[in-house]
Amino acid sequence: MKPMDNIAAHRKQQPRRYHQARWDEPVIFELSQPGERGILLPEVEPEIARAAGQALAALPASMRRQNPPRLPEMSQNRVLRHYLRLSQETLGADLNVDVGQGTCTMKYNPKINDQLARQPAMTELHPRQPDSTVQGMLEVIAKLEGVMCEVSGMDTVSLQARGGSQAIFANMSMVRAWHESRGEAAQRDEVITTIFSHPSDAACAKLVGYKVITIYPDADGYPDLEALKAAISPRTAALVITNPEDTGIFNSRIREFVDAVHAVGGLCVYDQANANGLLGIARAREAGFDLCHFNLHKTFATPHACGGPAVGAVCCTAALAPFLPGPLVREKDGCYQLVPGGAQSIGKISSFAGAAGIILRAYAWVMNLGADGLRAVSEIAVLNNNYMMHELLKIDGMSAPYAPGKRRIEQVRYSWKALCDATGVTSEEIGFRAADFGLHYWTSHHPYLVPEPATIEPTESYSRTDLDEFISVMRHIAGEARSNPDLVKTAPHNCPTHRVQGEMLDDPERWGITWRAYQRKLGERGLA
Repeated sequence: MKPMDNIAAHRKQQPRRYHQARWDEPVIFELSQPGERGILLPEVEPEIARAAGQALAALPASMRRQNPPRLPEMSQNRVLRHYLRLSQETLGADLNVDVGQGTCTMKYNPKINDQLARQPAMTELHPRQPDSTVQGMLEVIAKLEGVMCEVSGMDTVSLQARGGSQAIFANMSMVRAWHESRGEAAQRDEVITTIFSHPSDAACAKLVGYKVITIYPDADGYPDLEALKAAISPRTAALVITNPEDTGIFNSRIREFVDAVHAVGGLCVYDQANANGLLGIARAREAGFDLCHFNLHKTFATPHACGGPAVGAVCCTAALAPFLPGPLVREKDGCYQLVPGGAQSIGKISSFAGAAGIILRAYAWVMNLGADGLRAVSEIAVLNNNYMMHELLKIDGMSAPYAPGKRRIEQVRYSWKALCDATGVTSEEIGFRAADFGLHYWTSHHPYLVPEPATIEPTESYSRTDLDEFISVMRHIAGEARSNPDLVKTAPHNCPTHRVQGEMLDDPERWGITWRAYQRKLGERGLA
């Protein structure tokens, strides 16, 4: 920028100029200096030492370390510099317009909710405290379970699952327990899902021990009802399905699917990871489902936190309630308590009662919005998505396969196939180039049924200005693909890291899951 440049003009420039910090930053073990300290721990008072005794003496010798752990030794300021530098080399929801995260439903997490969860009254809670000392948190869990019942129409809820996939696993385990209780478990060994449902649906059914039958879409992209009718039988244990699917297409005939599965004695499980466009509008109960789940770390605006912690709300009808994982929060005479699951419970699926900080954040978000606010969340998400779809489809080379002329709910799986055919630039390469503008961009999970896919989900968090910025970057990159394809193919250029060699991920000889494992491999090759 020249000294007399108009700063405001540069602020309005689309796409904006972006240059990310780039540090040649070592891993923290390489920064370690023997003897450096970030904090000096106080000496243990003699009376405490006498009362504690030799705490390690009760452990078998085989379980005791022979040497102290080799932790990095660093001063506070060098620790601070290290992690701040790493943070400057990162893209994330608080730094950029994160609508390109696909089915992960990245939305704004209100910072006041983080402040609530960081209060000492929360951070100093211990999961083994007596129930009488955690009445406030147990009440929050109970009330949020009530919200989940209202939003889903189900009768009861468990918040123990530590994420969406674990919630699906709990639902499938409950399906199995239900059929076992009726003496039909051996007969009912098949679960039906759809190709555009979340892959976790099929994976969790397989993990529980079911054979998985996958239904493909009809010509318009809707789950094929006739294919479902051909697949169901007395062997059917359940249908597990995402709706809207990951294409963003809502199956308006979902009740017919549910009724068909019920007619042969199967259960129906609703994966509501894509529920951000349905809050206060459509419920699992009215569609006839027996079980469902929500992701608090997506739909209810709590952080993804690099894959955890998270919470999956496991919801079910009264008939399935005896099979819920325990412990469960129950209120009696004005007091809340944790009670174990009943005799038919699938048992614990994770330690303790759930991620309390995530539950509190979600509860605060819901209570701030209220019922009308939750519906407004979905209405804005749907509006944002269809505005973005309208604008993106103006870009030469981009399409939205299936359901021609139809609207989508709150995400779309687009295709860059036409652009790729014309220029050789792939969707993955467009994603790398998007990082040069400070944006994250996701293609698709497998299988890649949509060629050269791009999955984009705006949610309600972003303004029209934000959406227009993302659209302008996509338009700009599509233009580059035609005028200078090598620029796109060699991206990113403005970021601290370049491309990961994908084939390395399939070769365990070329990577180590810890720093020391990596060092050992270098030593074995004489490179350390």
